[in-house]
Amino acid sequence: MAERRISEHAVRVEGEPGVWLDGTLSVPEAVSGVVLFAHGSGSSRFSPRNRYVAGVMQRAGLATLLMDLLTPEEEEAERWTRHLRFDIELLARRLVGATRWLAGVPGLEGQPLGLIGSSTGAGAALVAAGRMPEAVQAVVSRGGRPDLAGAVLPAVRAPTLLIVGGDDTEVIALNRQALEALRTHKWLEIVPGATHLFEEPGTLEQAARLARDWFLEHLATAARERPSGEAPP
Repeated sequence: MAERRISEHAVRVEGEPGVWLDGTLSVPEAVSGVVLFAHGSGSSRFSPRNRYVAGVMQRAGLATLLMDLLTPEEEEAERWTRHLRFDIELLARRLVGATRWLAGVPGLEGQPLGLIGSSTGAGAALVAAGRMPEAVQAVVSRGGRPDLAGAVLPAVRAPTLLIVGGDDTEVIALNRQALEALRTHKWLEIVPGATHLFEEPGTLEQAARLARDWFLEHLATAARERPSGEAPP
């Protein structure tokens, strides 16, 4: 099979009015959906793990947006206080802003959208999905804290996959708690031998394949079910 050509663009995304965030938008030749990455700190677009997972998705025909949810000034403060990564409301608002920004990118209008979050970004992704049910068609949490979405979890309509490392026992319990609260199509996948960051040989590859397949299935379903010519709000 011929390798897909992928164009990569440095972008600035308006996450909130007057708040511009840096990101990397990667678009394959033939796009079958878009995946927006969310991480609790400002390192999302540089994270080797996120970039690896994004590459797996791009080769499958999914466009990806890796972005910093914090400004450089906020990220500098975060190094000392580590408080903003737990500000789920702030992170969710910026994901909502990024979702709206993506809807206006030429060539991506009308494409079904998935959100993938790691760490506290998973909680923010689920809050954003709960608040924009018509705009988000699938959610994946990778080693994340979906429990931090709290009272918003029952409002999530997007099919949701929770991926947790088998040796990440504390986070498994928190993911089970979130799974119970979700009222949508949902699944908890435990990757044997993996710890929180999926650093063990083969575990990140497995998590990336699980996430890719979830998005391919559910974004394709959303595209088929959407009336012809209708774009997401």
